[in-house]
Amino acid sequence: MTTVVGAPQLANLLGEWAGDGVLPDSLATSIAQLIDSGLIAAGSLLPPQRRLGEALGVSRGTVASAYGRLEAEGYLIARQGSGCRVRSRGRHRLASDGRMFSFTQAELQDLSSGALPASHVARAVLQETRGDVLGPYLETDGYFPAGLPVLRSAIADRLTRDGIPTSPREILVTSGAQQGTWLSFLSTLTAGDLVLVEEPTYRGALSALAAVGARVEGVRLSADGIDADLVGRGAARGATLLYCQTSVHNPTGISHTASARAALADVAVRTGMTVVEDCCSHDLTLHGRPTAPTLAALVPPSQLVLVGTLSKLFWGGLRVGWIRADRDRIRGLVQLRKATDLAVGVLNQLQATTLLGVAEEARIERRAFLGSALATTEDLVRSAFPSWQWRPVRGGPGLWIETGQDTVALTEAGKRAGIKLAPGPSFSVYEGFRTHLRLPVWHERAPMEHALQTLAALRV
Repeated sequence: MTTVVGAPQLANLLGEWAGDGVLPDSLATSIAQLIDSGLIAAGSLLPPQRRLGEALGVSRGTVASAYGRLEAEGYLIARQGSGCRVRSRGRHRLASDGRMFSFTQAELQDLSSGALPASHVARAVLQETRGDVLGPYLETDGYFPAGLPVLRSAIADRLTRDGIPTSPREILVTSGAQQGTWLSFLSTLTAGDLVLVEEPTYRGALSALAAVGARVEGVRLSADGIDADLVGRGAARGATLLYCQTSVHNPTGISHTASARAALADVAVRTGMTVVEDCCSHDLTLHGRPTAPTLAALVPPSQLVLVGTLSKLFWGGLRVGWIRADRDRIRGLVQLRKATDLAVGVLNQLQATTLLGVAEEARIERRAFLGSALATTEDLVRSAFPSWQWRPVRGGPGLWIETGQDTVALTEAGKRAGIKLAPGPSFSVYEGFRTHLRLPVWHERAPMEHALQTLAALRV
């Protein structure tokens, strides 16, 4: 299956590519570095010259010259009517959307990520972690592929208290939710399988689906939730899996209504399709109950895989996530994860176990923090961009903003001003939502105000 690299995706991967040299040479060098590093896989089809030029804010001639140099140096194969394809150079790595890669780049202001800083609850617990709790585990080999029993029990207990009855054997501890999402897809799909996702959706899930070679279709998402009728039609066309976020959705911040969630569950049960539900933000509600509801009470355990994390509630640096599924699926997932990752570190798991004991305090803190930060960010956005619009959010760390302008072009201009953004197409199966922007709300007032005023002063 050919990987098609879209213009917004390549622009995101390139980062700050335009140096002091000749533009075509700088562009060619930057693309070559992406190919050499494996961030663009052999066989991938690069975007058309005109579309990449529009995304980067340069002429088509600049892109044509860069592609020509890459072809001459053996990086690309150009065929009339077929575009430019990356030539095999003896390396076979999976392409990325650049989201994780971007974390390594120094930026004046990174407004592309919704990852939150450590909560005060987490800081207090982590700073007091005692070495004596590790002692008993030093007598073992340290490898617990399914997770430490004490942590599996703590996660199961927390889910049960939240209204999702769970036993420890229905839990697999993962190295963050991204690994959990990838494992869930890898265990269920084969290359070419049709998968349905919300449109827009979490961009990390799109990367994971590309990695397993799935065919992906987006299903319209409204303020109430995903269109269940369209999901049913997709199942009739052979879709075997649905990836969704019915609790708190990334990037829009909406939560499915009870009727929309029930309609979706009815379709899933009737068609027998597997559902992978991302629950990573279900702790980050701004109003009402402390956690948003999921499909767990509506879809049989044999069809449903829940993926969650402690990163949103406590801290991303902990790198602890989880999968909840029936016991047979968990056993298979444990064997599958051994091929790439034997287990999560014992220290991280012990810290996670302690943190789950103060989950309610952390939820209260996160709600207060995000509520205040959201109000501040909304005021700053209205001041800098009076025409930008967004719907009220149910939860989560970001705003999904309709800007009325080309956010791919704005992102490229922002790079040159030292500001990193997350444009709408990176959350879309079809490179849609070109006028949308996902903006995190948690940054402190002064740097956020400076970044927004800088963006407002750009000529895009």
